[in-house]
Amino acid sequence: MASPLRIIARLDVKNEHVIKGIHLEGLRKVGDPNELALRYYEQGVDEIVFMDAVASLYDRNNLFHIIEQACRNVFVPIAIGGGLRTLEDVSRALGAGADKVVINTGAVRNIGLVEQIAAKFGSQCLIGSIEAKRAGSGWTAYIDNGREPSGHDVLDWARQLENAGVGEILVTSIDQEGTGRGFDVALARALEEATSRPIIVSGGYAGAKDVSRLLAETHPSAIAVAGALHYGRTDVARIRGEVEACMAGSMA
Repeated sequence: MASPLRIIARLDVKNEHVIKGIHLEGLRKVGDPNELALRYYEQGVDEIVFMDAVASLYDRNNLFHIIEQACRNVFVPIAIGGGLRTLEDVSRALGAGADKVVINTGAVRNIGLVEQIAAKFGSQCLIGSIEAKRAGSGWTAYIDNGREPSGHDVLDWARQLENAGVGEILVTSIDQEGTGRGFDVALARALEEATSRPIIVSGGYAGAKDVSRLLAETHPSAIAVAGALHYGRTDVARIRGEVEACMAGSMA
């Protein structure tokens, strides 16, 4: 039986290489995107997200050829994000084989783009990405792969994305990302209360205890895992076992 919680492999790509950092900084190369995508597919991952980590520097996405190649060997839903600024960009991404697109900077610059994508292609293919960093008692949304504050409060921005038509929200905790210190559970819980859209939680996974803490207080639709998979500290089957054990425990 499939896990109620989807497991997503997140691949941040820079210049043809999957990279990983801490707090979205200090990036280091960890592998070939298509080789890693195939590995995680063979391990049984539910979805794969490719993110162009430097798209904002060039104002365009450079992953279309990688997506085309991945689709020849990988048969789970694939999402692509980074540098998608227009309907034409989204059309090209979907034409390359992506099932979903991930929008962050493009939405902040033009919320109307989200409305246009939802109207033309449907909310089911549109993920609103929020890069969140703690600010006092709340969180600020960032753009440009965590480089620049957007000026938006995360919870207010999530509601705007929902109203504009996103199908899901991918929230990445900049504070936890790459640290292996666990998910920002308070952030996930606050977003659940702020919006009715399914939440994908990213940033900080290290092991079973992190899944247990997250599922004890929240009900995300998915978790996105990067470094723990890339560095071989775990695999998809082990994560799925952790999830199913937590779910079984909560139902006992």
